[in-house]
Amino acid sequence: MTSNQPYLLRAFYEWIIDNDLTPYLVVDATVAGTNVPQEHVRDGQIVLNVSPSACVKLNIGDADVSFEARFGGVPRQLVVPTQAVLAIYAKENGAGTVFTPDESLAADGDKEGTAATPKATPKPERKGPPNLTVVK
Repeated sequence: MTSNQPYLLRAFYEWIIDNDLTPYLVVDATVAGTNVPQEHVRDGQIVLNVSPSACVKLNIGDADVSFEARFGGVPRQLVVPTQAVLAIYAKENGAGTVFTPDESLAADGDKEGTAATPKATPKPERKGPPNLTVVK
């Protein structure tokens, strides 16, 4: 099967925009084919504002996300392979999703065509029996 990540990216982008929020992408800048301003990369990652007011010619395709944006007043053409997108979220409230690579593809070292699934927030483990208290 093909990766579901491009479809989820488009859906979350539209949902964030429809709710008048600001969509941000968290990108792994170390993935081959990623063209982002390296001077803004921290710990191998960059966070990009992809709102209509911040970028133009946005295309969320099956293979990559491409758009034009200004950094320090200098226009840049950015290209981000879809497998390099680690998360998409709304700046204002953090609503969005985190993508995780398919373990079987990651084991081969092949990031091409990596499937992504939304990652649920893990619940903290409880230690010991439940504690009940009377509230008056």
